[in-house]
Amino acid sequence: MTSTPASASAKTKRFGQTALATPANAITLARIVVTLPTLVLMRDRGSSWLTVGLWFAVTASDSLDGWIARRDGATRSGAFLDPVADKLIVLGGLGMLADRGAIWWWPVIAIAAREFGISAYRSVAGRRGIVIPAVLLGKYKAFAQYSAVGFVLLPWTADEIGLQQGALLFAVSLTVVSGLLIVRRGYIDWQRADT
Repeated sequence: MTSTPASASAKTKRFGQTALATPANAITLARIVVTLPTLVLMRDRGSSWLTVGLWFAVTASDSLDGWIARRDGATRSGAFLDPVADKLIVLGGLGMLADRGAIWWWPVIAIAAREFGISAYRSVAGRRGIVIPAVLLGKYKAFAQYSAVGFVLLPWTADEIGLQQGALLFAVSLTVVSGLLIVRRGYIDWQRADT
């Protein structure tokens, strides 16, 4: 009876960390490309079935590119591109709606401050060799942000101002709380690294 070496039994990833041309990156780039006309439609038309359909496509594909990246192998380029796409989609969508007067500006500013603040915090921690992973609440935060925009765009809920404001406030709350959890986790790891 022969035993299989651990390296042979482990699933081999299709791409190494330095790969650029991967299916996950292609989906991420497609998300960015489709986001641009979507934002223009949001600004010009507001609520419409075409706009909400495009919004659903760019937001639902967030999970798809993540799943493919995990299956094929995470890359440095993907680790850079995916957060850029996510920020462009969320902040672009919220910004277009605020510019139309459909939502307040302060949630857009609060969410932008959290997103860029956490990115800077992770960058500083990374220079000290500390990797701060995402928290599970971050996935719910992204879904809440996408949904808050979706409720404004969806023709069925386009006139439901209370629902839209409630969804937006919920998204801002999750955004702030998840950011605080990341800061707390980073602080704990930072303290351990210093001891």
